[in-house]
Amino acid sequence: MRDSIALSAGVINSKPVTQPAFAPKPYIQLESNTVADEPLIPLDPAWPHLSLEQVRAALCAPGQMFEMETVAVNGVPTRVWKNAPANLQLMIQLARGFGTQPFAVYEEERVSYEALYRAVAALARRLQAMGVGKGDRVALAMRNLPEWPVIFFATVSIGAILVPLNAWWASGELEYGINDSGARLLFVDAERHRRLADCYDRLNGVERVVASRLSEEPGGKAVSLESLIGAAGDWNGLADEGLPEVAIAPDDDATIFYTSGTTGSPKGALGTHRNLATNILSSAYTATRAVLRRGEPVPPPSPKVALLVIPLFHVTACSAMMTVAIATGSTLVFMRKWEPEAAMQLIERERVTLTGGVPTIAWQLIEHPARARYDLSSLEAISYGGAPSAPELVKRIHQEFGALPGNGWGMTETMATVTQHMAEDYLNRPTSAGPPVATADLKIMDLDGTRELPVGEVGELWARGPMVVKGYWNKPEATAATFVDGWVRTGDLARLDEEGFLYIVDRAKDMIIRGGENIYSSEVEDVLYAHPAVTDAALVGIPHRSLGEEPAAVVHLAPGHQVSEAELQDWVRARLAGFKVPVAIRFSDTVLPRNANGKILKTELKTMFADRIAA
Repeated sequence: MRDSIALSAGVINSKPVTQPAFAPKPYIQLESNTVADEPLIPLDPAWPHLSLEQVRAALCAPGQMFEMETVAVNGVPTRVWKNAPANLQLMIQLARGFGTQPFAVYEEERVSYEALYRAVAALARRLQAMGVGKGDRVALAMRNLPEWPVIFFATVSIGAILVPLNAWWASGELEYGINDSGARLLFVDAERHRRLADCYDRLNGVERVVASRLSEEPGGKAVSLESLIGAAGDWNGLADEGLPEVAIAPDDDATIFYTSGTTGSPKGALGTHRNLATNILSSAYTATRAVLRRGEPVPPPSPKVALLVIPLFHVTACSAMMTVAIATGSTLVFMRKWEPEAAMQLIERERVTLTGGVPTIAWQLIEHPARARYDLSSLEAISYGGAPSAPELVKRIHQEFGALPGNGWGMTETMATVTQHMAEDYLNRPTSAGPPVATADLKIMDLDGTRELPVGEVGELWARGPMVVKGYWNKPEATAATFVDGWVRTGDLARLDEEGFLYIVDRAKDMIIRGGENIYSSEVEDVLYAHPAVTDAALVGIPHRSLGEEPAAVVHLAPGHQVSEAELQDWVRARLAGFKVPVAIRFSDTVLPRNANGKILKTELKTMFADRIAA
């Protein structure tokens, strides 16, 4: 559920990173005996020019773009962005104003904003003709393709609820999501059509399947998307029908995103138009905050080019990336599948200004032996989340590309953005997830949820704001346990510093208790990441007869580097208490397995220690 939510920040920040505000100086090295937050480069002595509170007062003053107001959301008084779009239908109507500017690039296909709008309007009317109306669910199982945003906006623009399904799921998992949501209509690409063909009769409420990019017209209750609105290259020639007139309130239901829980059945997080629209101004606020902290005048928004390598069925890509791109007239470049050299080719060809996803992607761009053959100078920002990252990576991004690093924190239940961290703030606090946006509140509670803890203490993170979803679809008990008076109980162990910067320590369920001593996975992982040979690391707990469990680690090494288990254990022992040293370390030839949200699948890694578990 943890999200890489900072990708969107670079969309609105138009600062040319080829001319950094601070003078380039030799990079300082991390101290050999610590992984504590220290500036990774010498910052301008005058930075920050404004405190976080001064920035907030200036940006959120009456009459300013980021002015806030308090409204009742689900009966709870909530601070919201006063100038956020009222709904997603209005957002796509405004986006039409970007005209011939490119919206999407996929291989040789290019879709303009005008073509996007015409396709959305045409499909919205076709959906109404099929009987789809306000509150109906429309499921979507598809890889990142130009038609994904068309289906999304056509659905929400008529008040229906879009259900983005994990395209990596097996047929049984997809069947669960479709039936659990009660979808009336299902959109699929050719791969998902083949995967689900034998399941169509078991999809209880689905009246019609619409499939894209098939080699021939499907039969049965399936029709091709192209028969409804044509292929992507034809959309600019569609009749200018305009969107249907449908009354949509900010807190009307818009989406059901399923959580990435690794135990039990996924839960559908019910999101609203306000949830998604909030991200647009949240990302703009973060980017503007960085400029004011730097002491520079705020530049006007400018379109960017984003290489999108995370799936749109994930809230990060959909809510924190796609909606922000559309609000700024930016271009999304899609890849069929992540491959580092293909990505570098696209960055060079399309003059990509920002990319990211999970830390592994950034490392692969940095370490790839072919990198010198490509012009990557257009990159302004590389952002990521969903997994811990080494402070060394933060420095290397700036050092190797002249780009500003970024990360942040959010989850499916917050429709992505709650905190964002970028530029000098990130370089100054490389192990933090940043401060919350102005409309969000954070607090640290004891694990019983009865007492708020003081600054600096570790407890469960609770979050509140207009980005928090209504609850879980058709799961009232789970909703009541997780959502409390506008707050969402995140299940993350975290702490806040004196200025409100968030530090994620661990997932509550991932904390290892060895003989009564707590071991936070991220603490040990940060130390492993700080080793120059390590590019990917995860700590897992393995059973122990008397101690309960012990820490063990799996690491992936950078190309051309070698290090032994004993050397890494000594590295950790020199920096942390002895009980936190992994009792065993296994080496993976590939990057560690992750789900679609970038979360390492630690359950799979535990099988690598079967010999010790059996003993």
